Amino acid sequence: MPLTAAPSSRTGRQDTEGMAVASFVLGLVGLLVLNIVLGPIAIVLAVIALRRNTPRRFRALLGLGLGIADLVVLAVLATAQGTASWSVWG
Repeated sequence: MPLTAAPSSRTGRQDTEGMAVASFVLGLVGLLVLNIVLGPIAIVLAVIALRRNTPRRFRALLGLGLGIADLVVLAVLATAQGTASWSVWG
C-alpha cells in the first residue's frame, strides 16, 4: 500500500500559473522598490512559465515586460544620477 498519492499532471500546470502571477506581481512592485532584485526575478519566473506553456501566457508576458522595465528604470536612474546608488541626503 503506497503511503503517498500518485503525482498528478495538474500540479505542474498550477506551478506555472503561480510563476506567471508571481512574475507579474514582482515586476509591478519592482517598478517602485528594489528593482535591481525584483526585476531579474520577474524575468526568470516569466521565462520559466512561458517555457512550460503556462495557461496564463499574457500574465507571464506582462511579468517579463515589467521585469525588463524594472532594469530600464534602474539604468535610467543610475545614468541620470551618475552613480549606481542613490544619495539619501541629496
